[in-house]
Amino acid sequence: MNHQLSNLTKALVMPDNRRSPWLRGIVPPMITPLKDCDVLDVAGLERLIEHILAGGVHGLFILGTSGEAPNLSYRLRRELIDRVCRQVNHRVPVLVGITDTSLIEARQVARHAANAGADAVVSAAPYYFAAGQPELVSFVEHLVDGLPLPLFLYNMPQMTKVQFTQETLRRVSHLERIIGLKDSSGDLNYFSSLVSLKQERPDWSIFVGPEHLLADTLRLGGDGGVNGGAIFMPELFVDLFNAVTRGDQTNAELLQKKLLMLGQIYSIGQHASAVIKAMKCACSLLNLCNDRMAEPFEAFRSPQREQVCRVLKSVGLTVSNP
Repeated sequence: MNHQLSNLTKALVMPDNRRSPWLRGIVPPMITPLKDCDVLDVAGLERLIEHILAGGVHGLFILGTSGEAPNLSYRLRRELIDRVCRQVNHRVPVLVGITDTSLIEARQVARHAANAGADAVVSAAPYYFAAGQPELVSFVEHLVDGLPLPLFLYNMPQMTKVQFTQETLRRVSHLERIIGLKDSSGDLNYFSSLVSLKQERPDWSIFVGPEHLLADTLRLGGDGGVNGGAIFMPELFVDLFNAVTRGDQTNAELLQKKLLMLGQIYSIGQHASAVIKAMKCACSLLNLCNDRMAEPFEAFRSPQREQVCRVLKSVGLTVSNP
């Protein structure tokens, strides 16, 4: 396959003469199942993909924060891209994270994703050296110039130490290959400012990361969620998206309560890595895949696994013994 867009992507990039969002709905940020250091849990990956798609999701995002992308070798990233794109086979759009400290490496991963049949790529700001806003504008312009696929920007200030300001986003909004943004800042006022950019780019898809804000951001005019809980309980998030978008407030409130109960797994453990540990632990308890973490991190041990198990049972999930 060449570096041009797949037929699916061509149909999605600019629907209705650029008056509609590129994508709406629930796009789970998939974990990366590992069997050993630099070795994929292939059987687990296949089960996990089918579990997610069976929940009715609208897309799949790999190699993001939940996917531990910065801790994975480029070889393993390429293998993951190939396997996911081949198995999904255009049933839903596949978005591939290319965030990197190196522009060259980001472009190389993007080219591999295009060849594998992915539909879009996703990039946060380069990390380690915190970029100024003029440097962010330059970064985005140079990155887009060398990409074979449409680009989602990813606002993740907790990890990158810098936020895409509204003015910076407005300055790059003329770049047609940018098709939206995922916001993980957790700031509703900031998210509202992102939605206002749709006046200039109505084709942009604006997604939220923190799942407890999904319903609120949909009501503000957002397009959906890239929510970790949808990895292991996708139907809950799809049902909430549908309830809010059709105005079913009663059902939306019930689903939101369940979502908040499920979100208690993120308060288990310590340090930033605990969020990913909790998601991988949940998938392990559901017999979907291995919970091994990318080095140097380690999976939850018995006390934490038992806590995750109790939370999953509280929302009606059938789990194995911790």
